[in-house]
Amino acid sequence: MNFEQPHWPRQIPPQAVLGLATLGPLGMRMPAPGTWGSAAGVLFFVVCFTQLGYVEYLIISAAMAYLAVGICGQAEIQMGSHDPSEVIFDEFVAMPLCFYGWRMIAGTQPLPFLGLLLAGFVLFRFFDIRKPFVIDRLQRLPGGWGIVLDDTAAALATCATLHLAHAIGMLLHASVPATP
Repeated sequence: MNFEQPHWPRQIPPQAVLGLATLGPLGMRMPAPGTWGSAAGVLFFVVCFTQLGYVEYLIISAAMAYLAVGICGQAEIQMGSHDPSEVIFDEFVAMPLCFYGWRMIAGTQPLPFLGLLLAGFVLFRFFDIRKPFVIDRLQRLPGGWGIVLDDTAAALATCATLHLAHAIGMLLHASVPATP
């Protein structure tokens, strides 16, 4: 498979590319910019994804990931640095994937939903920073592909972990006999 950097971002003014790639001041001025990008991604999920069906969720996520490949890769070229920490659009775009199928875990109750958001945020930061499994190898892909696909894999690992933990919790809860 050819992972060539998309050419279309070259047509976007450089300041616009950098502004989007860094989410403005979040990536450029805040300490731990990846954490701030992830937090913004949680807000992005809450505002834009909670009312979507499964198909729309995946279509928008795929479109946003491709946008991020182009923007983040072009920002990397402009900044002259491999996967610069200031570029956080990749975390922002990946975060909603952590919560795919969230209704199966949290239902409609506010407290489980907030717990899910916190657990997803913490797990994503763990997978994004530690890069276990093949996540580390994905980061070595060229340009925006490596910048975005490692975060996408971290988000999918987070999603799988959340669903697995929920399933185990349900099994354990079902196996506990009711007290008279």
